[in-house]
Amino acid sequence: MAGYATHPNVSGAVLVGLGCEINQIADLLDAHGLARGPGLQTMTIQDSGGTKVTVERGIAMIKEMLPEANKAVRSTVPVGQLTLGLECGGSDGYSGITANPALGAAADLLVRHGGTAVLSETPEIYGAEHLLTRRAVSREVGEKLIALIRWWEAYTARNGSELDNNPTPGNKAGGLTTILEKSLAAVAKGGTMNLSGVFNFAEKINTKGFVFMDSPGYDPVSITGQVASGANIVCFTTGRGSVYGCKPAPSLKLATNSPMYQRMSMTWMSTAGKSLTVQPPCRKKASKSSNSSLTPPPENPLKARSWVSAKTSSRRGSLVR
Repeated sequence: MAGYATHPNVSGAVLVGLGCEINQIADLLDAHGLARGPGLQTMTIQDSGGTKVTVERGIAMIKEMLPEANKAVRSTVPVGQLTLGLECGGSDGYSGITANPALGAAADLLVRHGGTAVLSETPEIYGAEHLLTRRAVSREVGEKLIALIRWWEAYTARNGSELDNNPTPGNKAGGLTTILEKSLAAVAKGGTMNLSGVFNFAEKINTKGFVFMDSPGYDPVSITGQVASGANIVCFTTGRGSVYGCKPAPSLKLATNSPMYQRMSMTWMSTAGKSLTVQPPCRKKASKSSNSSLTPPPENPLKARSWVSAKTSSRRGSLVR
């Protein structure tokens, strides 16, 4: 809540509490160094006199903030002020081939110009974390990421589950079969730049460059944490058709394949599927003496050989210490 209240895309915020809960508003403000003022108002339902009165009072508070909010004007700022949340959901077999690497290339461009790119969803990098630790700017940064992996391993074990049992029915229907395939695709969103920092969920990001934020492998929760950490724009890749929207940070969608993009065109901003379009072969007129024929393209490109080798997908990747 503190992250949203101080977000650069938020002009004003109203914090509402019940009144007798453990998470007291006063304690929240003290813990994060926040102070009540024209852009941050607070109240409790119990002190206000019930739900109806609280709603009316909240509307009145917001109206008081509108004149100040309306003073905001568009201005040109360096691209380095962007903090980009990197997200994927409803992934398919194309995610690691088209949209995610394309987003990774964009993240690299942003970082080169002084911006910040935030990768998250710790359970969904499981088995591919060595691709990130080898890019860490220091041993401390790499070990912090490994510590997050260890925490999630212990958490799933305590609850009688396993961290490598992540692919959903939709993932599998789209061509993903193992957590390794899904993790390798997820890491591709992070591009190739050095890993400059590792942060806890919703922790304020104070490092420029490519960073990682801990979160569950669930896109609405992950993006909530990214925005609270400071992401002011989100790019969301999907192959099956996730429709997550976000405020206060715009959520730009990037489809992995053209058929899904065309089917859900009102939802998507762009598609990376053009790079996979299968063009019919150039058929030359065969001579009468020739019995040769050209093999047509496969009917279903999803049945093509996976980009993850059978040897790699048969076991969990090792960690690099």
